[in-house]
Amino acid sequence: MKKIILTVLLITISVSINAQTIFGKWNSRNDDTGKIDSVVEVYEENGKAYAKIIEIKNPDRKNAVCDLCEGKNKDKPILGLNILTGLEEDGDEWSGGKILDPRNGKVYKCYIKLEGANKLKIRGFIGFALIGKTSYWERAE
Repeated sequence: MKKIILTVLLITISVSINAQTIFGKWNSRNDDTGKIDSVVEVYEENGKAYAKIIEIKNPDRKNAVCDLCEGKNKDKPILGLNILTGLEEDGDEWSGGKILDPRNGKVYKCYIKLEGANKLKIRGFIGFALIGKTSYWERAE
């Protein structure tokens, strides 16, 4: 009985610790339809946060490429594409990096902030954070 209680306690602690981080898998919704269109994985590398698209929900878009992107991302498959790069932790948010919108190929400055255990705020902008767009990702199960 003690082993069962200890196991349940360890799982609960592990889940609650994992839920208080930006790292993990997140659902991204299409702004026009409100439907989940992709799953994005936020991960840490050398103390910075990055994110890549790990799943595309629409079967017709699974092999889509970023034809509107420029530079090294031009015509790369969207599946597996890094869309958040180089964010550094700054208090309760991660900033100083960039976000790529594969729908239009544009790159914006950005910051992200955990708004709750299962909600991530992403703010992309040009110049100042006041002029931009905010999206929210929900933690994927």
